[in-house]
Amino acid sequence: MVHRRALLLSALIGMGLANGGSHAQSRNELVITTTGGVQEQVLRETFYEPFEKATGIKIVSVSGSDAQNVARVKAMVAAGKVTWDLYQAGEIQSSSAEHRALNEDMAAFCTRFSSRDDLLPGACNAAGVLAAYGTTMLVYNDAKFPGAKPHNWADFWNVKDFPGPRALPNFNDPWRVLAAALLADGVPADKLFPLDLDRAFRKMDEIRPHVAVWWKTGDQSVQGFRNGEYVMGMIWQTRASALRAENQPLAWSLDQAVLVGDRWALIKGAPNRDNALRFLEFYLTNVEGQAKRCEAQTCTPASRKAAAMMSPETQKALPLAPEVFKGLIVPDSEWINANKARLLDRWNAWLQQ
Repeated sequence: MVHRRALLLSALIGMGLANGGSHAQSRNELVITTTGGVQEQVLRETFYEPFEKATGIKIVSVSGSDAQNVARVKAMVAAGKVTWDLYQAGEIQSSSAEHRALNEDMAAFCTRFSSRDDLLPGACNAAGVLAAYGTTMLVYNDAKFPGAKPHNWADFWNVKDFPGPRALPNFNDPWRVLAAALLADGVPADKLFPLDLDRAFRKMDEIRPHVAVWWKTGDQSVQGFRNGEYVMGMIWQTRASALRAENQPLAWSLDQAVLVGDRWALIKGAPNRDNALRFLEFYLTNVEGQAKRCEAQTCTPASRKAAAMMSPETQKALPLAPEVFKGLIVPDSEWINANKARLLDRWNAWLQQ
């Protein structure tokens, strides 16, 4: 069944009918894919519209979950019918062999920014251009916990003192949930990797009856909070910031939050390659846009100058602020990429039990 679906997707791409492929290609066009929702809205306001105004190049937006986007990129490259140009790859995934097979090596492009001492280390490297750093963290409905507040993953698992339905992600990237389970079980943060999968899944068995939402997209995670489907969950800080901007009764803890990031990747065979390179240069150069984008989403921009333009309150919450960073979980990208298939197979088998 999966094989047939992959063939169908490849065929649709070949005919220009897959999602994002129905438009005609143009020299004045650039196709960018993200996870949509608030993220896409903020990017349009801070980067897409200014870029269009400055260059006359029209940006066509396509959205999907991270897993969907990567699957579509793989199908396009395999079929030799690429209709997208740029997409956001996870920072961990961007260091994998699969990423290198699908996307251009950007090392030569990055040499033009070698003198930019305001850029974070690795902001531009062979894998692409850093979009921003953020976190995956514990959030909760503050109105539901008028007394003691949950602070870490042990509290998340403590349904006696912090009762109510939970939310956890399920989007082909289970390592962060398994890491949270191990932290809840008492594993020290500096001893997490390699993940003890047997121990992690035993701990997952405890929380499973209390998980009401296994979200696959950022939009689904925030909608679950709005609807009251869960009172405590693991979601992205950018999405949590959007909820707080709506005056939702949301609070969060960065204790044991997982450091994550996204990187702009240029797909091999991109039809509007030159326009994509112009956008990437614009993204790194437009520090005001980086500041506005990360002010709206509580993320860490690629440029230190951009971070300095953000409000003091937001700067304190940035994942790379020293007082915040010391409590974060920094993933072992090499181990995660090497064990990706094994992790996913076991995760899916556990979900189906």
